[in-house]
Amino acid sequence: MTQIDFYFHVENKLQTACALSAKACARGLRVLAFCPDPEASQKFSRMLWSTPAIGFIPHCTPDDRLAAVTPVIVDHDGANLLHDQVLLNLRHNWPPFFSRFQRLIEIVGLDEEDRRLARERYKFYRDRGYEIQNHDMSKNAQ
Repeated sequence: MTQIDFYFHVENKLQTACALSAKACARGLRVLAFCPDPEASQKFSRMLWSTPAIGFIPHCTPDDRLAAVTPVIVDHDGANLLHDQVLLNLRHNWPPFFSRFQRLIEIVGLDEEDRRLARERYKFYRDRGYEIQNHDMSKNAQ
């Protein structure tokens, strides 16, 4: 069953997504960053080029000729799923193919609308029997 992790109270969702992608890559895991649209995919890709500050996280789109060997795939349509390790959902709705992945990461910002939509996703997963791990990213979290 898919392991689901919610990171909440996140000040900068894309920055956190980059950090989590880097962490997964360091552990030898492959990541699919599922973005809401082409513009968000491009923005996230640009951020990956400077994460960490003195390097970058290898990434490409699913149709790139190196996609089969690239640690992070940045996608916005989900038509070509190249692996089943980590799915990083940057959309407001749950990905219809999430259950084929070993792990799903959801990042929840501080915006009230983002929090509301995340609660809907949380309830969706919970109501289907998935165990959810919560990670409080607020400055006051211990």
